[in-house]
Order: sequence, then C-alpha cells, then structure tokens
Amino acid sequence: MPLYPLTFEPIFKSMLWGGRRLPEFLGQEPPHADPIGEAWVLSDVDGSLSPVTVGAHAGKTLRDLALLYPQELFGNRIPNDGKFPLLLKFIDARQELSVQVHPDDELALQLAGEGKRGKTEAWVILDRDPATSRIYAGFRDGTTAESFRTAMSEKTTPATLHQFTPNAGDCVFLRAGTVHAIGANILLFEVQQTSDITYRLYDWDRVDAKTGKSRDLHVDHGLTCSNFAAGPCHPVTPDRHSHKPSESLVDCEHFTLARHCDDKPFHVGAKGECRAVVTVEGEGDLIWNDHTSKLQAGSVILLPAMVGECTIAPRGGPITVLECGLGS
Repeated sequence: MPLYPLTFEPIFKSMLWGGRRLPEFLGQEPPHADPIGEAWVLSDVDGSLSPVTVGAHAGKTLRDLALLYPQELFGNRIPNDGKFPLLLKFIDARQELSVQVHPDDELALQLAGEGKRGKTEAWVILDRDPATSRIYAGFRDGTTAESFRTAMSEKTTPATLHQFTPNAGDCVFLRAGTVHAIGANILLFEVQQTSDITYRLYDWDRVDAKTGKSRDLHVDHGLTCSNFAAGPCHPVTPDRHSHKPSESLVDCEHFTLARHCDDKPFHVGAKGECRAVVTVEGEGDLIWNDHTSKLQAGSVILLPAMVGECTIAPRGGPITVLECGLGS
C-alpha cells in the first residue's frame, strides 16, 4: 500500500514542571487536569508509539509503518534496527527543568545496554518571558568535573553553567554530552534522537508535591557523559536582515533542521528522503498530488520518502514551518 503525507495523534506527558498551553496550541482537549510538560508529536519510543489519525493507515503506529513499509518510508536510509530514529516534541516549561545530560551512542551502549541510542537534540524557542526565562547550555569556561562536583555539593550548580535569555526563533543545538536545562516560562519545539536516556545532575532542590521527596539524581553516569571541553553552547539566531525565506539551522549526522518562512508558496520535502514538517506560526495548506492537508500552529506532517517534494501554500499571510530530515 502506498504511503502519503501522514498526521499523528499527539501524546501528552504529565510533568511536575509543566504548564497548560500545549493542548490549546495543538488544538486538542486537555486529557486531564495535571500539568502537561511535553507533547510527543512523532514518536517511536517503546510505550509511546504515535498512531496515524486519518486515511487508510489510521490506527497504525509509526513503528507499524517502519516495519511494514521501510523502503517507502525511509528510502535508502533504513535504520539498522528498523525504528524511526527521531523523536519530535513540543515542551511547555512553567518551571525550570532539571540540569541534565545525555550520552552519545557509544556511551549509551556502555551505560544503558544493547539497542540503546544516545541523544543529540535541538530546540527552537517559540515563546518565552524576557524577564524570567533562561536557557542553560554547556559549561562556563574553566569548569571542570571537580569544580562541578563541588558546585553540586554547595548548591551553586547554576553558576557553573553558560546561560542566556532566549529570544523567540533562537535554535539551540545540543550535542550529546552537553549539560543543559530549559528555564521557566518557555515554549519550544525539540527534535532529538529516539532515546529516553536522561541523567539528572541537579533539580533546583525541588520536592515533588505528590511524593514529598526529591527526584533521583544520576551524578556518576551524568559526569561520565558530560563534555567539559566543549564550553558554552551559543544559539543560532534568526537572520532577520537577509529576508531569505529558508535557512539551515542544524546539519549533523543524526538529523537536519531547517526553517522556512514565506507568504508565497514554497517547497518542502525531497525525492527519496523522509522529512517531517512542523508548523510553528501562521496557516496554510500542504499540497501533494491531489492530497491537501491543512496547516496551523502545532501541525506536524510526516512526508515518507516515496512522497518526495510537496508545496506549502500560505493562507492570509506568512507561515513559518520547521523541516526535519534524518541526517547523513
């Protein structure tokens, strides 16, 4: 059975630091009253498999498609394990997330076992509070493993981290091994390797209101993964003066990420390549052959390799979309 542009049902994740913006942003009813920190909009993580919402494949999961139609979905880039290699999500941080780090592929295998991937990721800031929001990404120059351990024991961990006030549109690329945290009152999009390995190093001395306990830390594994040589991690800011409709944000071995913003029709997707198109602002239509999908903020559409190039036609003004590819 041929594949076509696909939409999936978001999977909402309750988090103690989360907010209430994601259901409305994605045009969904809140599933419960708990704070929602994340919406996984394209996932092949065990226990959280994204289901197709409409069409002949409705009800099938992303994993089903990867196993049933690998050539049609991936083209010539079929993953060795058959799983979709990227996880796409939106994050609504009402409070700071923990200071954490993720392993690369080699350390994931060593620390977490066979079949585990590392986690390189990228964020695109969608909204923030200029008075209270901070991004923590990488260490300040001169920070060592020893000085970081001392800071953790003295509860001065944030002072060791490179930090800045983000602006909407900033892209933060975090290679595995980069210690990081999302600050309060930030809404962002994230693309990452399909991995659920997180080592928590500091959690702002919080106590979970439900359990009355602090969350577990993973200091030894976390420090093993931390890259102290990399130094500060700076954002890629939008080029607001070039007026180019498209810009490359990330191009690494695990994924590519580009941003398109235009009020005139433009192309996304590529022949023989699997791409995901994420709308972050504006409205429009994605057109492929006789297939049309409506786009609005929060829309996520997967373009299987056999689909190839599509056209996006903006409606009522400019539309901004992010395009994710599977990397090299």
